[in-house]
Amino acid sequence: MFGIVKRLADAGVVGINRRNLDFVMAHNARRNYPLVDDKMRTKQLALDAGMAVPELYGSIATQGDVRRIGDIAADRPFVVKPAHGSGGDGILVIDGKTAKGYRKHDGTSISEGEMAYHASTTLSGQYSLSGLPDTVMIEYRVQFDPLFANIAYQGIPDIRVVVYRGFPTMAMVRLPTRQSGGKANLHQGAIGVGIRIADGVTLAGCWGNEKIVEHPDTGHDIAGIEIPDWETILMLAARSYEITKLGYLGVDIVLDRDRGPLILELNARPGLNIQIANDTGLDSRLARIPADSDLSPAERVAFSVETFANKA
Repeated sequence: MFGIVKRLADAGVVGINRRNLDFVMAHNARRNYPLVDDKMRTKQLALDAGMAVPELYGSIATQGDVRRIGDIAADRPFVVKPAHGSGGDGILVIDGKTAKGYRKHDGTSISEGEMAYHASTTLSGQYSLSGLPDTVMIEYRVQFDPLFANIAYQGIPDIRVVVYRGFPTMAMVRLPTRQSGGKANLHQGAIGVGIRIADGVTLAGCWGNEKIVEHPDTGHDIAGIEIPDWETILMLAARSYEITKLGYLGVDIVLDRDRGPLILELNARPGLNIQIANDTGLDSRLARIPADSDLSPAERVAFSVETFANKA
């Protein structure tokens, strides 16, 4: 057991205990956690900074308003999510209305009564990080970018960038699968595919702890795909440091067919599977980031692109 741990450490792989002690606790002040744990607040911070996010159509904070979802959505595709949720739990992606309810992204239906019940349980804290009462958000449903047509199953992929002291340090795209139910969540069975920081080109990936080169549902190669607007994505990630003051941060970005890159969520405790997706440990990356810097976001992006050129 200790031999395995030593080999992983020698390879620069950061484990959860070290992540928590040396990066999360050392660089993320607890007082700033609400800025990212509350998605409503995160969205407003990004908007105030002129950063693109999915539009918020409205929110529900009381049990008496749970049946207002249809009125707020106003016949548009939409997403229902808990403001304090995590791991994709409690999120419903709705493509349109049916005679008695709504059509979900996977083609199945949910009745108006079932939608009201879902909203009610969300308000009660069913999906919140702390189990405390929550708020229901109704927002713009991101439009699928055809770039991912052959390597995503039903849902919308997202891009995770780990930002350390304001510098984009490692990135991956999370691809939905049949197992994940069309959600871009690794814990539910999505794929993590590494992305080269220097140019935004995808590498091989991981499915759980297994290295893969093809999407398990489509059979298409997942490597060698150039992510569009890559510099914009890195800039959004770098600028997220300014609005949160979190030194170790996960920035989740989606590519919308019509609106381009949009910040979806920010995470003060980003997971570590990104190391498997990139086939490299975080330790050597983080060690190359300056301890003190007054560089602008654009200068930090330029530093990362140059420093990690030709690397995963």
